[in-house]
Amino acid sequence: MSSYHAPTKEYRLLLETVAPIAELAKLPHFSEATTDTVYAILEESAKFAHEVLDPLNATGDRSGARFDAAQHAVTTPEGFRAAYEAYREMGGAALPVPTEFGGLGMPRTVVTLTDEMMHSANLSFGLMPLLTQGAIEALLLAGSDELKATYVAKMASGEWGGTMNLTEPQAGSDLALVKARAEPQPDGSYRIFGTKIFITFGEHDFTENIVHLVLARLPDAPEGVKGISLFVVPKFLVQPDGSLGARNDVQCVSIEHKLGIHASPTCVMQYGDAGGAVGFVVGEVNRGLEYMFVMMNLARFGVGLQGVALAERAYQHAVAYARERVQSRDVGAPKNPSVPIIRHPDVRRMLLRMRAQTEAARALAMATACALDLAQAHPDAEVRRAQQAFAELMIPIHKGWATEMAQDVTYQGVQVHGGMGFIEETGAAQYYRDARITTIYEGTTAIQANDLIGRKMAREGGVTANALIGTMRAFVTELAPSTHPHLIVAARRLREGIDAAERAVAFNLAHFNQDIRACFAGSVPMVKLFGIVCGGWQLARVGLAAERRLAAGDPDREFLEAKLATLRFYVDTMLPEAIAAADVVVNGAEGTMALAESAF
Repeated sequence: MSSYHAPTKEYRLLLETVAPIAELAKLPHFSEATTDTVYAILEESAKFAHEVLDPLNATGDRSGARFDAAQHAVTTPEGFRAAYEAYREMGGAALPVPTEFGGLGMPRTVVTLTDEMMHSANLSFGLMPLLTQGAIEALLLAGSDELKATYVAKMASGEWGGTMNLTEPQAGSDLALVKARAEPQPDGSYRIFGTKIFITFGEHDFTENIVHLVLARLPDAPEGVKGISLFVVPKFLVQPDGSLGARNDVQCVSIEHKLGIHASPTCVMQYGDAGGAVGFVVGEVNRGLEYMFVMMNLARFGVGLQGVALAERAYQHAVAYARERVQSRDVGAPKNPSVPIIRHPDVRRMLLRMRAQTEAARALAMATACALDLAQAHPDAEVRRAQQAFAELMIPIHKGWATEMAQDVTYQGVQVHGGMGFIEETGAAQYYRDARITTIYEGTTAIQANDLIGRKMAREGGVTANALIGTMRAFVTELAPSTHPHLIVAARRLREGIDAAERAVAFNLAHFNQDIRACFAGSVPMVKLFGIVCGGWQLARVGLAAERRLAAGDPDREFLEAKLATLRFYVDTMLPEAIAAADVVVNGAEGTMALAESAF
């Protein structure tokens, strides 16, 4: 069983190129994020991931979370609670939280890397901190001063956890069908009634209190999504002095038996069986979905990052196996003895496909995280606006493409192992199983795709998408003078990919109002198209920096040359898939809609 080691050298390169931490630290908002501090955080997080979380990954998968129906209690696998205490003590929960609420005020750029390590080492464990981060963000955005004072510091310290409660049995992803109700009380609080399903870490033994953020309707609320409000519903009520009081009327009634992420409890939560769960409205009534989207967007970014994390884990595992597994003679040398399978061209192809996609998706995630930081903290309002627009365009692309990419990479990881990949004890199958949920929760790939072509492209007339295309074209112009053979090819291939993206956007804008079904038929290929092209753009930014460092005599030649070789593989083998995806966007609708519904 191979173990996980965080690619910290890769992280440092990204923090010097795609997401320059030294520049972010110049902003007053992120003044604590000095290079020395950030690198120390990364090293400590890498050690924690390797020494504490990684050993619990396989054992947690085998034993899973356990539910006590009589007590409505969930017990996480052996070692998980102690690992969470260690995580809390090292300040993991506090990293992204503003210092005035007891946090460390680190930029999203840094938290992206520490979160990736956590998800690579143990995805089930990492889900609870991810959701707590999102709950804190929603409270900071819309919560009253009293709610912030009551809950945020305790959540930032890791003493309390957070969840988001959206889905209901009849609603699924269609939140307009939410039926949970909130009845106003004379003291200004509310009583919450209803059932929520698929609630990650809705009940657990990590923390003494769990702060549920719950969507529900007031009696006089309008129909649809405009009539949904957001409420804080704690597991235990909080006394005026901050201590815990009575148990609230909310409980877990079952947990799901899942394909993967076995150590993460996925709960059915029941509110109000004994008179109503006490809740407190967040922000204004009937604006709950607007506030929840803050938490949901952060969760979607985090789930895309889970795709990167699982891909990295699967890649490391596959490389270790390919180096050790001796089988068959080397191609073209029939008299030689059997060799490690990493010598075989098709195994090399699979490993490079895993590596290149993972690095491209990580670089795109870091570019998005950096944009989120600049949108929050840059002194120029126009820069903030532009960076926010870029980040909002990227989130459905990142979530959709990185998680679909993880399906391919973890699949390739099983294939590299051959028959042993089908055997649970080797570990490759767990990454494949764990990855499968990432394209589903926090909005399926199709939901991300519909958001991309609708809200993020058609609604604004393609302004941000076309601005992105212009930015990528400008970069290719910068790349073109290079004399390195890999960069010469990258510039040509990227130009072809950008042309394909522009063609697809033009089709979407021209047909959205006249033939919307044709646009939606190609929405998922649009995500793939933009994911591959934008990932290649970011990978080429790294490659250009690597070439310049080599020219300047950087001694780490092997590492830097690997960046250029990985880029070459990516542009030769992945960008053609983007061009094919553009053809599907433009020409695939008629075939998609041709079969009569009755014929299925």
